[in-house]
Amino acid sequence: MNAQFKKGILELIVLLIIKREDEYGYSLVKKISNKIVISEGTVYPILRRLVKEDYLTTYHTESKEGPFRKYYKITNNGISKLNTLKNEWNDFFLIINYFVEEDDTFEQA
Repeated sequence: MNAQFKKGILELIVLLIIKREDEYGYSLVKKISNKIVISEGTVYPILRRLVKEDYLTTYHTESKEGPFRKYYKITNNGISKLNTLKNEWNDFFLIINYFVEEDDTFEQA
């Protein structure tokens, strides 16, 4: 997948996943990596920014497998941001899809 496409949608994906359930960083990276090729270094700056902007909060939980884990939880501001991003994504998808379908129609003619 084009790197610029990924960069533009990762914030939306992160918020969508964390809205379903609180996540720690590595788990989040693994979930995203199952569908999109990304590096760990891509997600952590997004998480830090989302915390700084009050879209996520953090808390620590003891882990049976090692040190404490830092979990991310969506805030009310984060839910509002997520809804805005989803609306923007849907609008963008419709516009792009219009041009793709128009191109497909042109090629068939």
